[in-house]
Amino acid sequence: MGAAAARRAVLGAQGLDAPPRPGAPDRGALRRLVRHLGLLQLDSVNVAVRAHYAPVFARLGAYDRDVLDALAWPQDAADRRRRAFVEFWAHEASLIPVEDWPLLRWRMRDNTARSSRWLGNAMDHRPDILDAVHAAVAAHGPLEAREVEAVLGDGGERRARAHGGWWHRSDVKVACEHLFATGVLTTGTRRGFRRAYAVTEDVVPPDVLAREPDRAESMRELTLRAAAAHGVATEPDLRDHYRLPPAESRVAVRELVDAGELEPVEVDGWGAPAYRLPGTRVPRRITGRALLAPFDPLIWFRPRTERIFDFTYRIGIYTPAEQRTHGYYVFPFLLDGQLVGRVDLKTDRAAGVLRVPGAFAEPECAVRGADTDRVAGELAGALRDMAAWLGLDDVVVEGGPLAPQLVRALDRPAEAGG
Repeated sequence: MGAAAARRAVLGAQGLDAPPRPGAPDRGALRRLVRHLGLLQLDSVNVAVRAHYAPVFARLGAYDRDVLDALAWPQDAADRRRRAFVEFWAHEASLIPVEDWPLLRWRMRDNTARSSRWLGNAMDHRPDILDAVHAAVAAHGPLEAREVEAVLGDGGERRARAHGGWWHRSDVKVACEHLFATGVLTTGTRRGFRRAYAVTEDVVPPDVLAREPDRAESMRELTLRAAAAHGVATEPDLRDHYRLPPAESRVAVRELVDAGELEPVEVDGWGAPAYRLPGTRVPRRITGRALLAPFDPLIWFRPRTERIFDFTYRIGIYTPAEQRTHGYYVFPFLLDGQLVGRVDLKTDRAAGVLRVPGAFAEPECAVRGADTDRVAGELAGALRDMAAWLGLDDVVVEGGPLAPQLVRALDRPAEAGG
């Protein structure tokens, strides 16, 4: 299989092979997309737009974020009966389809078997803290950690924890997160993106909660879901989607190949065996444009991004300022199946503008079939679309080598998207 055909299969599987359909996507479209991708990664950074919102916009176009929120974190009883997604540790902290929750029971059991130093400290202070937190949430939830503290009459012993910075977590918060990681609690809703915990029985439907797939079955099912989302992938690519244990991932791939549910394929230049679902679609051509957030599933596994697109990408938020090459929160720009540029983005809500601290075209744009003027024009359109979706009035370009051309493109009348 040629590398170009593999790239087209990947983009087809990701829903990035053509422009979004006209009109506002409904609940059904959002459900179908997340079920196909398998998950949306969550992240607290809100510089441009929260991580889980952006991949949906890249694939479906302008949609109502409140609709996604209602499917994930319903606020009233009617919406709770229609909950489509639930939170758990999948790739990282993620929204997953509710029906997939049992497939991660093995991780919950693993988390039950291990105890962090922080949980140990919390239990030293209060040996019954897990039972107390569980009882408080069961009686009064959904509750944020600080609300659990209020119920228990415990302000919480707060200690610093170092991990790329310093923050404080109370004993109650540590207990809440442990109970979340072990499947006893989940997220009932979010308020200002703060997690409000609920007992899992109040969130996951009884028929889903009753499912107990064994570990090997879960590994195979998750691998198949990853394969559907990837199109064509190496075993490490498939493994990374749900962060499966390496040895078990390799066994799952081998068993699925033996069963005919995965087929091996050689891709020119990949240097590693690849796999796809039988009948995987390979689009004849790729059209359209998309801004890809740092946590978009197309690009979140950096070795795969380099292999498929010859595009080196590192997320700036984890890099000291003096070492950043393109900015803090950088979106790669996909145009007609190639990554041809990148923009550092920041939503200035007070001013009502989408700021572009840095705009860059890839040096190989001409080789990839797009000169920098076309990249600037298409990027201008994509930025206008994003600004409108976010309810912003303007796009302000502040720097980067592509800035002059991008400013000129933004000054021209808007044209229909590609």
